[in-house]
Amino acid sequence: MFSYIARRLIYSIPVLIGIMIVVFLLARLIPGDPCTAILGEKATPEACARYNAAQGLDKPITTQFLIYMGNVLKGDFGNSIRFSRPVTQVLVERLPTTIELSMGALMLAVIVGIPAGVLAAMRHNSPTDVATMVGANIGVSMPVFWLGLMLEYLFGLVLKDTPLWLPPTGRLSAGLASVPFFEAYGWAVTEGTATYKVLEFFSNFYIFNSIITGDWEVLNDAVRHLILPSLALATIPLAIIARMTRSSLLDVLGREYVRAAKAKGVPHRTVIAKHALRNALLPVVTIIGLSLGGLLGGAVLTETIFGLSGVGRAVYEAITARDYPIIQAFTVVIAVGYVLVNLIVDVSYTYLDPRVRLE
Repeated sequence: MFSYIARRLIYSIPVLIGIMIVVFLLARLIPGDPCTAILGEKATPEACARYNAAQGLDKPITTQFLIYMGNVLKGDFGNSIRFSRPVTQVLVERLPTTIELSMGALMLAVIVGIPAGVLAAMRHNSPTDVATMVGANIGVSMPVFWLGLMLEYLFGLVLKDTPLWLPPTGRLSAGLASVPFFEAYGWAVTEGTATYKVLEFFSNFYIFNSIITGDWEVLNDAVRHLILPSLALATIPLAIIARMTRSSLLDVLGREYVRAAKAKGVPHRTVIAKHALRNALLPVVTIIGLSLGGLLGGAVLTETIFGLSGVGRAVYEAITARDYPIIQAFTVVIAVGYVLVNLIVDVSYTYLDPRVRLE
């Protein structure tokens, strides 16, 4: 298995390099330029020339790419043009928000989608099956931006004075702060070091950080802020997972070993739980892996609507400001996330189906 994982990681290197080349070129093909976006439409050619020289944008594009690749190999993604800060620092601050949102949406999609698909398959062609599939089709067809606005309106305005009210924007309520766990426990860590950045990265997962520090008020508030954006983002993968679970389970229920189990008098629920569901989950796991990768890269609208400072919103703002280092770095991070998720999915096959062997 370790050799398989190593080969997969090696094979992914050309893919990542290809993605970096494409993103590097596409970022520079976007109409406009960083000078105009930062200095304004009335910036003089002389001012833009000085600005481009300071940012290294006056060099040939091949030279720019080679310099960029050399810096990436050293773990340096450069400085943000818009924020005038290291890109790694922006990643440390914003990536946890997107991961937290994506994991929340994925958990919701799996917890609701798989049971819904199993229920629909168990009651095939019944009103329950029809209602589940109609709901799944609506979920797939519903635009995330529209659903997000409707959820904000319903839970943030209509239900404002009821116990069902939920915060429509942000990660924490005004007046609350998530104290990093390493500061709460008085760890002596020098600011700016690699250790400090790693600890800061994990402390920016507000739910994890509040559990570690025992700050239950922040935990409750962070979870409440995460419900609406997670629900909006989870709608499409939830519907897809439900439909795939139903389809896969119906296929497995028609196989000989399942019919043999039924012929022996094994209860229907036991046949589903012990014989059919495990094999039916193989394609569902693939869909879950692809959904997680899609959630990491597709949270732009959700984060913008709900006022979350995550990777998606940062990429949107970077495109607007022609902030090339941010666009490139965040795209590479999302691509690496796809690679790792697909690797985890492949490895999980050996657990779900012992007949599958990684070679």
